[in-house]
Amino acid sequence: MSLADAVALVEQVRASATRGAREGLEALAAAVPVPISRIAIRSYPALPPTTEERIADHRAQTFADSAMYREALAAAAEARGWSVLWYDRERVFEDAAAALGREDIDAFFRALGRTVGPPWQARHKLAAAAALAATAARD
Repeated sequence: MSLADAVALVEQVRASATRGAREGLEALAAAVPVPISRIAIRSYPALPPTTEERIADHRAQTFADSAMYREALAAAAEARGWSVLWYDRERVFEDAAAALGREDIDAFFRALGRTVGPPWQARHKLAAAAALAATAARD
């Protein structure tokens, strides 16, 4: 595939991701009984600025796709007036602990897992930690 064709394909996918993010957040807002003001999205390493450079950079290729979807979600959230917390996966549990005023939140997550019930997996804990961190984040 030529570089021009690859860039055109990426732009088609980006447009689809933009539509999907907008529609998904609209459905989320309609389904949740409380107003949403902020979402948490996992950050990613810096990428080259252009699609062409991202395609040419092997390191960037490994996560440019997921970054594009995260960027689409962030743009859709901001268009709704929601703020976005870009959280660092390595720090999010510390940030959640700080939000709760605790040194350690392992016991909190064990209790939460018992309350929520199965399946309570690592990805659920990560999402809960990001949500807690987002509640304490300041714009």
